[in-house]
Amino acid sequence: MQKVMIVGAGTGGTAILKILMESESFFIECVVDTNMDAPGMQLAKKLGIQTGSDWKRQIHDSLDIIIEVTGDEQVFEEIRDRRSGRTLLIPGSVAYIIAKLFEEKKELIDKLKNEKNKHDLIFNTTNDGMIVVDKTGIVILFNRSAERMVEAKRKDVVGKHITELIPGSRLPHTIQTKRMELNQEQVLNNGMKIITTRIPLLDENNEVIGAFAVFKDITEVVNLAEEITNLKEIQTMLQAIIHSSNDAISVVDEKGHGIVINPAYTRITGLSKEEVIGKPATTDIYEGESMHMQVLQTRRPVRGVNLRVGPLKKDVIVNVAPIIVDNRLKGSVGVIHDVSEIQQLTKELDRARQIIRTLEAKYSFADIIGQSEEMKLAVEQAKLSAKTPATVLLRGESGTGKELFAHAIHNASEKKFNKFVRVNCAAISESLLESELFGYEEGAFSGAKRGGKRGFFEEANKGSIFLDEIGELSPNIQAKLLRVLQENEIIRVGGTKPVPIKVRVIAATNLNLEKAITIGTFREDLYFRLNRMPIHISPLRKRKEEIEAMAKHLIQKINQEYGRNIEGITDEAIEKLKQYDWPGNVRELENILGRAIIFMKINESVMDEEHIPDFIENDEKILNDPNLGKEGAFSQQEPLSEMLDRYESKLIKQSLIQHKGNKTATAKSLRISVRNLYYKIEKLNLENFSMQ
Repeated sequence: MQKVMIVGAGTGGTAILKILMESESFFIECVVDTNMDAPGMQLAKKLGIQTGSDWKRQIHDSLDIIIEVTGDEQVFEEIRDRRSGRTLLIPGSVAYIIAKLFEEKKELIDKLKNEKNKHDLIFNTTNDGMIVVDKTGIVILFNRSAERMVEAKRKDVVGKHITELIPGSRLPHTIQTKRMELNQEQVLNNGMKIITTRIPLLDENNEVIGAFAVFKDITEVVNLAEEITNLKEIQTMLQAIIHSSNDAISVVDEKGHGIVINPAYTRITGLSKEEVIGKPATTDIYEGESMHMQVLQTRRPVRGVNLRVGPLKKDVIVNVAPIIVDNRLKGSVGVIHDVSEIQQLTKELDRARQIIRTLEAKYSFADIIGQSEEMKLAVEQAKLSAKTPATVLLRGESGTGKELFAHAIHNASEKKFNKFVRVNCAAISESLLESELFGYEEGAFSGAKRGGKRGFFEEANKGSIFLDEIGELSPNIQAKLLRVLQENEIIRVGGTKPVPIKVRVIAATNLNLEKAITIGTFREDLYFRLNRMPIHISPLRKRKEEIEAMAKHLIQKINQEYGRNIEGITDEAIEKLKQYDWPGNVRELENILGRAIIFMKINESVMDEEHIPDFIENDEKILNDPNLGKEGAFSQQEPLSEMLDRYESKLIKQSLIQHKGNKTATAKSLRISVRNLYYKIEKLNLENFSMQ
């Protein structure tokens, strides 16, 4: 028996407690909640279970399972860190899903019991006598009204031939001819005159499987038409209920041989009646043990068992209960629920959540992959910043995931239910950026919309705005942004009236802002305003130990985007990825993996070393380039990143000399942006390069 501690005694904790108390496999050692009056705490006290307000005092190494249902992520993380390695920690979301599944299964059992009781109620409370025989004439059903009219007990009749009970019965004739006989007069052994209707029972193949008789005292013949009409309606309703059930129903006799299945059973398992009826209960089991046989042996029901059934190998949840009549085991009935329906609903729910997330901030801290000390520090700083309204400055190379951090900070802050506006300052021309950020009044310039237009800051009011590439702002816009940060108000282009706003600013850059301040391209006062909460995101080349986890995460993401099903990546492929320095960081890694998946064959499910493209193409051509001269010589043992940096430095130096130090002309000739040129000059230590 496994020892369990439940942390959180609200609605979810109470539901979990009730479920576990029904099982003999778990021992609830303690229920913990800071609110001693919580419903789960009250229930635990009634059940004699130990309670407490501090889980830290209750946790110990002998616990097998801890179920955390407080909904507090910090509590979950603390328990995870404090628990023993052998203790299983189940988060509230998983516990909630398990609770819902158990509730659904219990409802199915209750529904089946209700339907059975309804059948028995209808069969035994009708004033008409009813006798049902199988195709050999053996009585299999005999209701209370028949007992009263025939003057015989059901237990003495069921299992005998109909002619032993009623010598003049024409039910054998009905079976032989397959013809219905309506409203026929007959005299029973006790002299009672009845009006009877005999009906053959046929299966879907028009094969006779038995017959039944419905009869009533002739004194009730006046009401015969109405009663027959009602009986037909009841029969139609019962058949409709059974056939419309989405859950598969199977019934076996006391020997474990199938006797009843419904259409949903065939749909889910792929087995027809011929393959099940009269066959052992193990026929439908593809993986696992037959619950019918277990129930017949123990006479106890089983609930919520996961199995695979039939040739379709369907994953299902099975509930089976014994059929006991007059304290005698007559068989068992099973309800099979297709788990794929739940899985499909879960997928649709996840898809809906993804769609909703794309409307605002997409990512949370759970989407940030990284176990290195640098990433742990960055994440902790980001989580801390999310709890305050302070301006955040994200710093790091292009492709390291600065925007992902911005999304996560917004989603973890109190502004998560408000707008998250993203602005790439480098993607909008300087002439438009001011009006896009701050909006404009009607008539502010030629082409301005009637009534003016709200800017990004007004759109993000009460929410967050993410200013990417903040280092690209012009001095004029830097001054206006400084006013926004200082006064919490903006002035539209062409306007004079300040508009108050309350916006959380998250900025990002891959430039050296300190260098930009030195050369006069970035305001020092704005820098100090933005740099209150700086977060540095390390490049991928400095945390290569994370490549494996990141690659697996990206593969799953690309699977969803491309509709593929790549299951994983080999260790050899990971080693090949680690040999590269990733100047494009995570963005380049995702690009490489996406390209590999595109060219993988449809029947390949694991990415191997051969699928990873060569990162350096035409290397022989580069190495044999005569323009490299002696400076291009290198050692075979030299790292690839150093070869690339040295070659890149050579090209930049040549271009600077050719254009006499003009950086704009140099950047244009190299087909890169001036910003990127400054970045490379700093990276390659060319600030003091002499052109002499």
